[in-house]
Amino acid sequence: MNDVSQFLKKFSLLFRRNRFRSELDEEMAFHREQAERELIASGLSPQAAHTTAMRQFGNPARVREHSHHAIAFRAETILRDLRFAIRQMRKNPGFALTAVFILALGIGVSLAIFSFVDAVLIRPLPFAQPNQLVFVTESAATIPRANLSRYDFDDWKRMNSTLSSFAAVGGTGFLLHQGSITEPVPAARVSDSFFRTLGVTMLLGRDFLPGEDQPGRAKIAILPWGTWQKRFGGRSNVIGQSVSLDGNAYTIVGVLPRDFSYFPRANAQFWIPLLDPLGGCETRRSCHNLDAVARLRDGVTLDAARKDMQNIAAQLERQYPDSNRNQGAFVASLREIFFGDMQPILFMLLAGSALLLLIACINVASLLLVRSESRRREIAVRGALGATPARVLAQFVIEALLLALAGSVAGALLCTAAVSVIKSLIPTTMVDNMPFFRYIGLNSHTIAVAAAIALAAACFLAAIPALLLSRLNLHNTLAEGGRTAAGSFWHRIGSTLVVAELTVAVVLLTSAGLLGRSFYNLLHVPLNFDPNHLASAFLMIPNGTFKTNAEAVALYQDVNRRLLALPGAQSVGITTDLPVQCNCDTDWIRIVGKPYNGTHNEVDERDVSPAYLPTLKASLIRGRLFTEDDTAAKPSVIVINQAFARKYFPGEDPIGQKIGDTSLTPTSIRTIIGIVGDVRESGLDNEIWPAEYQAIYQGTDNYFAVAVRASGDAAALLPSMVSALRAIGPNIGVYGEITMDDQINASQAAFLHRFATSVVAGFAVIALLLGVVGLYGVVAYSVSQRTREIGVRMALGAERRTIYSMVLRQAGLLTAIGIALGLACSIGASLALRSMLFGVAPWDALTLTAVAFLLAAASIVASFLPARRAASVNPTDALRAD
Repeated sequence: MNDVSQFLKKFSLLFRRNRFRSELDEEMAFHREQAERELIASGLSPQAAHTTAMRQFGNPARVREHSHHAIAFRAETILRDLRFAIRQMRKNPGFALTAVFILALGIGVSLAIFSFVDAVLIRPLPFAQPNQLVFVTESAATIPRANLSRYDFDDWKRMNSTLSSFAAVGGTGFLLHQGSITEPVPAARVSDSFFRTLGVTMLLGRDFLPGEDQPGRAKIAILPWGTWQKRFGGRSNVIGQSVSLDGNAYTIVGVLPRDFSYFPRANAQFWIPLLDPLGGCETRRSCHNLDAVARLRDGVTLDAARKDMQNIAAQLERQYPDSNRNQGAFVASLREIFFGDMQPILFMLLAGSALLLLIACINVASLLLVRSESRRREIAVRGALGATPARVLAQFVIEALLLALAGSVAGALLCTAAVSVIKSLIPTTMVDNMPFFRYIGLNSHTIAVAAAIALAAACFLAAIPALLLSRLNLHNTLAEGGRTAAGSFWHRIGSTLVVAELTVAVVLLTSAGLLGRSFYNLLHVPLNFDPNHLASAFLMIPNGTFKTNAEAVALYQDVNRRLLALPGAQSVGITTDLPVQCNCDTDWIRIVGKPYNGTHNEVDERDVSPAYLPTLKASLIRGRLFTEDDTAAKPSVIVINQAFARKYFPGEDPIGQKIGDTSLTPTSIRTIIGIVGDVRESGLDNEIWPAEYQAIYQGTDNYFAVAVRASGDAAALLPSMVSALRAIGPNIGVYGEITMDDQINASQAAFLHRFATSVVAGFAVIALLLGVVGLYGVVAYSVSQRTREIGVRMALGAERRTIYSMVLRQAGLLTAIGIALGLACSIGASLALRSMLFGVAPWDALTLTAVAFLLAAASIVASFLPARRAASVNPTDALRAD
């Protein structure tokens, strides 16, 4: 408490200097009077007593100053140092602007990346006690995170002992009818406890009540905040209104808060109860189309919940061996599900921005070191005149703080621009579906980090003059005039800083190179079809439209005719799933005539029209493709891919073989009529699965996609294609129109790799420029300090090439050390990037060699100008300037 009171007293004196002086003068006068009285009492005359008392107390001004030093802060000294620092910067604007710009660059980029990390990884999820929330679903041998069946969900909810709440969620789509407009909209189906499990309170209205997810209950819906604003104008009287979804009236009972987002269903425009099973699929335990979110009981760990669910899955496997064979449980934290794919990228970018900030600080420190060297004589003179090292150091600390403050303010402004640039790399649909993007940018968290960075940068920058002062010898410095003192210190410290810069630059360049090669490899994986000049769109047909298979076939053929009639359309194909999407919509198969032990043989299933595979330009390996005659009136037939043939018919001819469901139900039996190349149905970075293509004319599908091959630009065909499809009927929904090239480029794998490559490449370019500038500064300053030496050498007969060699040798040594250390560090850093690499090893020799040559070439260019200046020195002028 005494220390605190003393601090408060000193702090208050900072603003009460005049009062302090008055009180001090009164106290000093009192003590002098007391001393005079004692001296007079001892026999001295009043005049002698006054003189003696004044002599005892000394100079009043000095006593006052010493007292103020001991008791009060020296605010005027700080202000004086601040004014002097500002004058120094105005005197050297080039130095000041360069230093502030470099700091702003490093701080701005670091803050921009931190703002992303903060929004995604640090800021809590917008749910109550989010650390208790877990994502629960099933797992299989080929799919670690598979969907959950409704029957298994009911059993898991009933049998678990570790979850306080358990809710299912699945996706669906509706045709929204508003006025004369019919529009497809994505939606989510959830069990009644979904929002209570998350701990979400409605902004308006109410939550789903217990039991409202059961068959036969009223059709109700809850609106996300975005839907409420966009489609209902944000009106508060929306509660109780009806909305037409697939021709059914749904009553709106609630509106979700603005910050709500459940990312696996982030695009849902309506939330409805599970209600009746969809299309009869959920009447089978083998139908997997749901996920689940749960809340752990108090004191229960994630591992305990995972073990509990795995035990339940094992019980269900024993009880239902046909549908649940090898079906396990997958349990993970909800944050991991939301952001798990982004964590490696964000941590990598955060590390890259930290390295860039380090380079920026090193560069500014190098500038300060050069400037400190040029002020050695000034420092020595001030020391000779009585200035203490602490007093001189305080001046440099003020200058470092001023630079750090200016750099942080400029960096905060640059952060806003950097965030805009980084956001431009993210697809708009992804930004719209992720509300946390609203928190990216300047906020209380980033401002606090900016203040911490500014303080750390100031300490780092102030350490450079401290090193200089610790080595300062006043006598030698005054005697040398500051000419030769720079040599050893600059070569040791300045060169070390440059080597550190080059090392970091190599690490960033290598990371960018590896990511760039991964991105290139990803975009050049074999697709086994031609994506160029392909336009696509999805169609949604109202449930109940098709009464017979013939009606469905008539619609498919009408779609085909209308699109083929468009100018520039060469061929048209229909499919239930476009390529380069996912290994989803799968089928469990069993081969007729082969032993079967109940194993789930899972393959991709696609229903396609006769012209679909030719439209993709997929290669026919053997057999035939579908024809217009392959309708429901004919025996069921399928075409398989090569992966299917390799896995299930090794060394055999698949043509003519038959497959069916796991029970070989007579209606499920299909005959293989052809084999096509392995069209990449899955994502770019996923393996190709066995796939079966069924004749869409032999079934009825309400959701399907069209692919149109154009003779020219596919994007130009999209508007007319959408118009032609909508003209078929007012109740047909058309959505998701895109070219195949754009679809591939917008895929999740391509986006993640492109985003990481772009940002790290930006870091690397900046790091390379700063590193080269730093090297140029070291060499140029060294040349300027050795001008007289170079003049003497040339006067004694040294040739210009010798001078070139001397300067370039110095730069080459620094570059070689930086490259060697950088390559060693790059291999370690690249191992951390392994999960982000595709088709390239972390120690890829080509990338490492290319980075080494690039940095070496840049270093030669940077050091050539100082070398040329050195070789151009006139010996007479150099000696005369001594």
